[in-house]
Amino acid sequence: MLKSNVAWSTNENSYEQGKETAKKAVVDLVETKVAFLYTSVDSDVKEVLEGAKSELGTAPIIGCTSSAGIITPDGFITGEKGFTGILALGDPSLKVGVAGSERGKNPRETGRKLAKEAMEKAGKDCVPAYFYMVASPAEEEEYIKGIEDVVGRVPIFGGSAADNTVEGKWSIFTNDKIFSDGAAIAFFYTDKEIKNVFTGAYNETTNSGVITKVEGKRTLVEIDGIPAQKKYAEWTGVKAKDMKENNLLVTTITRPLGVKDRLGDLIAIRHPMYGNKDGSMNIGANLAVNTAVIQMEATVDELIDSTGKTMKELNKNMESEVGAYLLVHCGGRRLGIGDRIDEVAKQLKKEAKGVPFLTIFTFGEYGVRDHGSNTTGGLMLSFTGFGK
Repeated sequence: MLKSNVAWSTNENSYEQGKETAKKAVVDLVETKVAFLYTSVDSDVKEVLEGAKSELGTAPIIGCTSSAGIITPDGFITGEKGFTGILALGDPSLKVGVAGSERGKNPRETGRKLAKEAMEKAGKDCVPAYFYMVASPAEEEEYIKGIEDVVGRVPIFGGSAADNTVEGKWSIFTNDKIFSDGAAIAFFYTDKEIKNVFTGAYNETTNSGVITKVEGKRTLVEIDGIPAQKKYAEWTGVKAKDMKENNLLVTTITRPLGVKDRLGDLIAIRHPMYGNKDGSMNIGANLAVNTAVIQMEATVDELIDSTGKTMKELNKNMESEVGAYLLVHCGGRRLGIGDRIDEVAKQLKKEAKGVPFLTIFTFGEYGVRDHGSNTTGGLMLSFTGFGK
């Protein structure tokens, strides 16, 4: 039977922060098979890890920095000197292999390397049931391709490392590595159920167009042959000043863009994050020319309510009793919710029904919908349940 604990600390001393959290997280776990650890850019990440390892021993650790806080059954957790949270899983029939690496010369090749190492760490030579990934917010799609080169289309859950202000101060870590540009994965081998719900939970509007020009993979230059910012302003009525530079990130939280998968089962949200002087937009995930882009929308009330609704959907999909939840929630979405984040915490606690859960805030979310392709998005929810 799977057992789990969620613990947290805001101790001003980073080493003690990690130690206190880990000590509480392993209570009654005969053997910790994996510890999902999330901390703050305001904490000393190295000290947090050292403190956690003093209690966790050799148990596999994987995690990243979370934007501005975490949510546990105790509510929204943050602190002036940082915070640390751990979701620890123990199950005699569970095996987890964790691997992490800096980017290297080629993220796809790094993804292949990580997949092989994760299998080896788990003592397996077969594909896992599910895998978790955390990466830097840049080339997530390439890491996924590399992993799939080795194991095929195994369903993914997870999200990208984050900081508090989109400054690039985020960290990714495993037991013995800390880095800002790269990826880490955990392969899950289990006979227990793992289910994920991946959604933006935005409403589709009638505003849509064809992407006609992209620079690189993440700069949207033109929609229908018109500069992206101009087309967005036509759709939404947003003023030019609200699309300048970093203003665009906040402006678009309740009115982002979206792209449908080939069957229309998933709309992956594309978050415009920076308005360039030439009228283009930097987007938080990959784009392709000659595909449709849709203007999406949601009120702050809907963003809040979507968390409880997504938990309900996950619970409905689970065929067995739930033993733990890992809830990945976009950091930008949290920014849009603002001081009302406690309302999210209350909804999650209600739907968790006493089961341990940990919510993190990321700068990119990963998942799959209805046997589609593993993919990434922004401003999304990737909620995962682990069968007991």
